[in-house]
Amino acid sequence: MNMGHNHAFQSVLAEQIKGFLTAKRALGKRFVCEEKVLRLLDQYLIEQQVEALEHITPELVESFLASRPRHSSKSYNQLLSTLRRLFDWLELHKLINCSPVRVSSRRVTAHRLPFIFTADQARLLLDAAVQLPTRSTAPNRGATYRMIFAVLYGLGLRVGEVTRLQIRDVDFQRDMLIIRETKFSKTRLVPFGPRLCTALRDYIRQQTEQYDVLAPEQPVFSFSRATARPINPNTISWTFHQLMPGLALDIPPGVSPPHLHCLRHSFAVGTLSHWYRTGIDPARRLIHLSTFMGHVCPSSTAVYLTITPELLQCANQRFEQCAAPILREVKS
Repeated sequence: MNMGHNHAFQSVLAEQIKGFLTAKRALGKRFVCEEKVLRLLDQYLIEQQVEALEHITPELVESFLASRPRHSSKSYNQLLSTLRRLFDWLELHKLINCSPVRVSSRRVTAHRLPFIFTADQARLLLDAAVQLPTRSTAPNRGATYRMIFAVLYGLGLRVGEVTRLQIRDVDFQRDMLIIRETKFSKTRLVPFGPRLCTALRDYIRQQTEQYDVLAPEQPVFSFSRATARPINPNTISWTFHQLMPGLALDIPPGVSPPHLHCLRHSFAVGTLSHWYRTGIDPARRLIHLSTFMGHVCPSSTAVYLTITPELLQCANQRFEQCAAPILREVKS
C-alpha cells in the first residue's frame, strides 16, 4: 500500500478526511502523523467494504483500533486521539450525527523522565560523533554528525528544523539561523554564540572546499550534494542510538534511555540552570525561551523543563536568597 502524501483517500470517508486535514492545516498545523493514521483508517474502511457513513459504528472503530496493535499506552492513545479529533470535527460541522468513538484512552502508568545531558556528557557525544568513519555514501560523516548534534544540543532545535536548514539560512552577518516554516508554519530567528559560529563557519567552509560552491538552496547537512537531498531525520536518530552504548552514560532510576529529542530537553534545562546560576529570574525570561524554541506559549516549553538535581539545587539557593530578609525579620 502506498502511504505517500500523494496517495488519494478513496473510502466512503474520503471527502470528510480531506476537509478535516485542510481545515487543520489552514490553522498552521502540519498533521503529518495524523494523516498517516487517517490513511490507515481510509484503507481499513475500503477493506471492510463500508459504503455509508452511518455504517461507521463504535464497533467498527473498536475493530479498527484492534487491527492496529500498539505496544505502549502512549502510542495507542495517539492513534485514538486522531480518530476522536476527526469525528468530533465531523460532528461539530454536522457532517455526521454523532461521533462513533466511544473508546476510552488507556492509562499511562510508567511515565519516565527524559534523559538530560550535562555539558560533559554532550562533549562525549560530540567526540564520539567525530570519530564516525567516512563511507562512500556519507563523506565527512564524522564532522557532519558532530555539527548536527552540536546544533541540536546548543540551540535546542527540532531535528526536522536542522535537516531543513539551507545555506542561505545561516546568517554570519547577524550570527543567527533562519528557521523557516517550522511548526505552526512560523519562521523565527535563532541567534548563536561565538563558539557555535566558529564551528558552523568551519564546517560550511569545509563543505564549500570539497564541492567548489554551495548554492543558497543547498541543505546545510547533506551526503548527496548532487541531488541536494538533506540527511533524513530517521538516519540521524539511528546514528545517535548507535553511538549511545559507547558513551556508557549513567541513567538514573525512572529516566528513559537517551533518545535524540533529549538534546532539545537538555537545552531547555541547561538554559534554566544557567539563569539560576547567573541570578536571572526564570519567571521573567520563560517567554523568551518559549519564543526561542518555537513554542506558541510558555506552557508548551514547560514540558521540557525536567527537574534535575542541579536545577533543584539552583532553585533552592534562589529561594533561600529571596527568603533570607523575611526570615531575618521574623527571627528578630
